[in-house]
Amino acid sequence: MREIQFREALREAMQEEMRKDETIYLMGEEVAEYNGAYKVSQGMLDEFGAKRVIDTPISELGFAGIGIGSAMNGLKPIIEFMTFNFSLVAIDQVINAAAKMMSMSGGQFSVPIVFRGPTGNAGMLSSQHSQCFENWYANCPGLKVVVPSNPYDAKGLLKSAILDPDPVIFMESELMYGDKGEVPEETYYIEIGKAKVTREGTDVTLVGFGKIMKVVNAAAEELAKEGINAEVIDLRTVRPIDYATVIESVKKTNRMVFVEESWPLGSIATEVAFKVQKDAFDYLDAPIQRIMGGDVPLPYAPTLIQEYLPNAEKVVKAVKEVMYVTK
Repeated sequence: MREIQFREALREAMQEEMRKDETIYLMGEEVAEYNGAYKVSQGMLDEFGAKRVIDTPISELGFAGIGIGSAMNGLKPIIEFMTFNFSLVAIDQVINAAAKMMSMSGGQFSVPIVFRGPTGNAGMLSSQHSQCFENWYANCPGLKVVVPSNPYDAKGLLKSAILDPDPVIFMESELMYGDKGEVPEETYYIEIGKAKVTREGTDVTLVGFGKIMKVVNAAAEELAKEGINAEVIDLRTVRPIDYATVIESVKKTNRMVFVEESWPLGSIATEVAFKVQKDAFDYLDAPIQRIMGGDVPLPYAPTLIQEYLPNAEKVVKAVKEVMYVTK
């Protein structure tokens, strides 16, 4: 094991697969000459050349479409959006082409493509650059949606995404690129669609994904100081969702709090809560609680951002509510 940054884990995943398969290439804004907007692709132009690490104009609709067309013809593109806020310009290609091509062609065309880049807020970037679209893409059949929370998962999941025969939405965070974590030297892959219990517990189940796991883990630490033993689950992927792992945990703890950065309506938390109450209702000792982002466009002011976002204090309060702790 060695400790590397999140951005380095992503880079290693791409490099390792590109060295083995010449049909894999990276395309997006500033991925080549500038070494990536977040330095994820640093050095890759020098190693693989301009035919496989391709700078594009500011034209998400165009290069997403080129990537999909090339995937239908035997290549395996990795398309980087500088942020998934900008993917809205390309969403017609992602939803109406990539996601549906296998079904519409009667299985004649697969689309082995990865769309990757940062999601969610990254500080004072205001409303148009701080949005969470995990639940939007997860709502669409034909796509897989991966949202890792640490360097180890990021590398293993990205390698699996690159090899997947279907389109994968791979969502990162600007606030995680510098995070460090232990990553093995040897080759490994993580199966898409499998959640991970990152902390065993008996009193309440805390569920999240992506960078919000920092909040979840901080809340679990605070709860432990008060004698409350939380079980923590990192979903890792939000399509498909590993409902079984969540439900088995709730059967043990009898309570659940879901933490998610996105807007409340139509969230991943809503979907998981429905599934838990449907399949594990008799095990619940309290209503499921959600800690979500605010139901407004993300403000610019740092004080309002703090109010908008989930934090450990809000999670601890919700846990005490489902445990009927009044002090």
